Amino acid sequence: MTLLNSPPIAITMDRFFEQPGGLRMHYVDVGSGAPVVMVHGNPSWSIYYRHLVAALSPHYRCIVPDHMGCGFSDKPSDADYAYTLSQRIDDLERLLESLNLEEPMTLVVHDWGGAIGMGYATRHPEKIARLVILNTAAFHQHTAKPGDIPPALRLGRNTRLGAWLIQQHNAFSVAASWVGCKQHPMSKALRRAYQMPYNTPEHRIATLRFVQDIPLHPNDPAYETLSTIEDKLYLFEKTPMLICWGMKDFVFDKDFLAVWEARFPQAEVYRFLEGGHYILEDAHEEVVPLIQSFMHGAPLPHFNPAEVSRA
Repeated sequence: MTLLNSPPIAITMDRFFEQPGGLRMHYVDVGSGAPVVMVHGNPSWSIYYRHLVAALSPHYRCIVPDHMGCGFSDKPSDADYAYTLSQRIDDLERLLESLNLEEPMTLVVHDWGGAIGMGYATRHPEKIARLVILNTAAFHQHTAKPGDIPPALRLGRNTRLGAWLIQQHNAFSVAASWVGCKQHPMSKALRRAYQMPYNTPEHRIATLRFVQDIPLHPNDPAYETLSTIEDKLYLFEKTPMLICWGMKDFVFDKDFLAVWEARFPQAEVYRFLEGGHYILEDAHEEVVPLIQSFMHGAPLPHFNPAEVSRA
């Protein structure tokens, strides 16, 4: 299985799906039963879901793709692949169609996985049984701060210096592995594993293009795509939803969480007060049981209020 197991750490390769142009998209497909599709963000890869796969695969079919340019998927040049949100949604759609899933899925999304996964979901709402939301967005930024992003992202998105740091020095992946976990910082071995797929400048094009594709203005390539997704989120107002949120995420902060809560008052919401952006990494001992109980339809567990608060 192409996920990191710690301890010890072991990474092996798994399955591939051929996208147009002969590009190979790697994905994990393990277990049997109702499908659970887990969509990662940037600059992570399928490694992010390893604890959840281990917990759910005895009872569910766990499908975890690596986006093109990420993880063990091919890392094409700009001439061979369009690094855009709409292309990412198309990739996921083709992969899932190829798997001929017979039952509606539980969709788990994090970071860019929110826009990509919900992009797929809004095209196929009948295929979504449940939603698990982890520090992400599938809508434009809150009107209180339109067009505003953290300085580090602004540097990478808008400047040559930022692009050079990301592609030539792996700055985005390295920084994320240090700051993404607040409560339980990654070990040196785990940081290396997160950074491993992005070991050369040619292999870092996806991490840069994701940052450059952040839609802030109407003329940005992903802006209209995200607007379409946002306009169709109402389709999931009655869909069972679990939201687990690291409150010390410097990108997807409390304002993003507030939008999810306002749109989906039916959601079960857990705020991890000391958790960072990589909430499934930072608090997996609490988050994974929550997702398991949510999947099984069991009462959700409660935690020490000093550690996590429940909406």
